[in-house]
Amino acid sequence: MATLQKFEDIVAWQKARELTNNIYHISSLSNFSKDYGLREQIPRACVSIMSNIAEGFERGGTGEFSQFLSIAKGSVGEVRSQLYVALDQNYLTKKEFELLYDKAVEVSRLISGLMNYLRKTQLKGTKYK
Repeated sequence: MATLQKFEDIVAWQKARELTNNIYHISSLSNFSKDYGLREQIPRACVSIMSNIAEGFERGGTGEFSQFLSIAKGSVGEVRSQLYVALDQNYLTKKEFELLYDKAVEVSRLISGLMNYLRKTQLKGTKYK
């Protein structure tokens, strides 16, 4: 794995950013925008994914980074669950749901891969240099 210099280099963060942008867009449309609770919660969960990846990276230690990645992964699960609510309430078409759900699964897999890498590496992070 190449050395990451900043959290913006992390593919999981980049994909989470794309997912967040897509969620913000779709939750501002039609009936979805009228469901205050869901319209507010699902973007917050997406932002949590990005934020926890960034915050964990900035902590400078692999243990802390792994912990924050675990929280980010949990937020992906939250987004996936909320997508079902949006589908069930007809705020999303089946196609929109599948596209967003697949993006969320991709983010989750990328986070898992990064967590696995951190568990196996001998690197302990920049704060231990």
